[in-house]
Amino acid sequence: MADILITHSYFLRFDPKQWKLQRPYAPLATLYAAAVLDNAGFDIDFYDVMFAETADKIEDVIKECQPKILVIYDDGFNYLTKMCLTNMREAAFKMSKIAKRYGCRVIISSSDSTDHYRKYIEEGVDFVIHGEGEKTLLELCNFLLKNELDIANIKGISYLERNGVVQNPARENQKNLDIIPFPAWHLINLNEYRNRWLKSTGYFSINIGTTRGCPFKCNWCAKPIYGNRYNSRSPQNVVTELKMLKEKYQFDHVWFCDDIFGLKPGWVNQFADLIQKDNLVIRFKIQSRADLLLEENNIDALARAGCDEAWVGAESGSQKILDAMDKGIKVEEIYQATRLMQRKGIKPCFFLQFGYPGETNKEIEATMQMVFELMPHDLGISVSYPLPGTKFYEQVKSQLSYKTNWSDSDELLMMFQSTYPPVFYKKLQRHVHYEFRKRQAWEALKNLHHLKDLQKACTLGFRIPQSIISKAVIKKYVG
Repeated sequence: MADILITHSYFLRFDPKQWKLQRPYAPLATLYAAAVLDNAGFDIDFYDVMFAETADKIEDVIKECQPKILVIYDDGFNYLTKMCLTNMREAAFKMSKIAKRYGCRVIISSSDSTDHYRKYIEEGVDFVIHGEGEKTLLELCNFLLKNELDIANIKGISYLERNGVVQNPARENQKNLDIIPFPAWHLINLNEYRNRWLKSTGYFSINIGTTRGCPFKCNWCAKPIYGNRYNSRSPQNVVTELKMLKEKYQFDHVWFCDDIFGLKPGWVNQFADLIQKDNLVIRFKIQSRADLLLEENNIDALARAGCDEAWVGAESGSQKILDAMDKGIKVEEIYQATRLMQRKGIKPCFFLQFGYPGETNKEIEATMQMVFELMPHDLGISVSYPLPGTKFYEQVKSQLSYKTNWSDSDELLMMFQSTYPPVFYKKLQRHVHYEFRKRQAWEALKNLHHLKDLQKACTLGFRIPQSIISKAVIKKYVG
């Protein structure tokens, strides 16, 4: 028996690419919300759907704990949930309807429900939370279970009244992140996550958020939860959580899942100092920007702290496209930051984006030249993806039809009219990966320092024909 059942709608099985990888991260924002409710004294149960087979499974959980409220609180720290995949939307709808059959009030907080709150309310959701949700959720549960507050005075929610859907005023973001309790790690079975990581990679990685929001204005990037502001936990607060997690769960690796890690001046240096002072040996990956990495001595500090990988939103090797995106960086900065990281022992990794309006074969070639000249450690390749609330979405929304979201993270369907047909971009993504892996295999063959080099070099037998065939295929489209 519980007053509140809290869950999320990211089913790993519903995303074939991620299911194959088997590198799951806990739903961090969900655990934050659970911690806030737990600290406030509510009787809660947590149901993790990460490895569930179907959305219907929640019915057994509801029968067992008989909650008054179902909270579906998605992870706003993970780019996979921020993509608003339709498979997860349908799962949220199904869980909501099951809960309603058992008399539950349903509350949801997610990027997708923020963008499409009317659709969620039409599907039976009672309350949609907009923006940063912990305080709003707490007030809403107090209203529903303790008759505290007036519903009209709870900021940051939408709900249905007799005259239609009501959207209350927005809530201000929490500026002091140190006062938010650590995620309720004790509610989740991290052994299941550990076992899958160990089987797929040989190590166990855990996710931690140190910031919320992003102040930069890339015009394709949606920020429905934390907005265009940037708030940061203190280095001391983060290190305290790291030490606790290391002691309790013995992780091997950390993904700092911030949009931008260490933007606040001096933060990375303070963090590195504390890591060294406490003799805390960790290996981690971050997401950042080329220009930010070049500021102060951030790359040196990251190396001191144990940074293994730094994923940079390179997007394109064409300055014309970067400017069109309002990216605010120079191609030269990507080159400079990448080479400096390589010298300092940090593995640079690139996020790339093809198909942005105005991109022709000339710009595509510039991107490939940048990749093959710099040879980062890894690549994440996507196509331009229009999300509500962005300048880019407004630019192309007249071209969008019934299809406005991908079903899963590997669909890579171009949903607007770009220079080439949609099938081209799927084949381009494959070609760049094939050519990149082929060149990595060549480098491994030349070095052969470790067993991994030999294993990588042995892939040349199929990497070479893959690259040749895929290049011939895309050439048919560009001439």
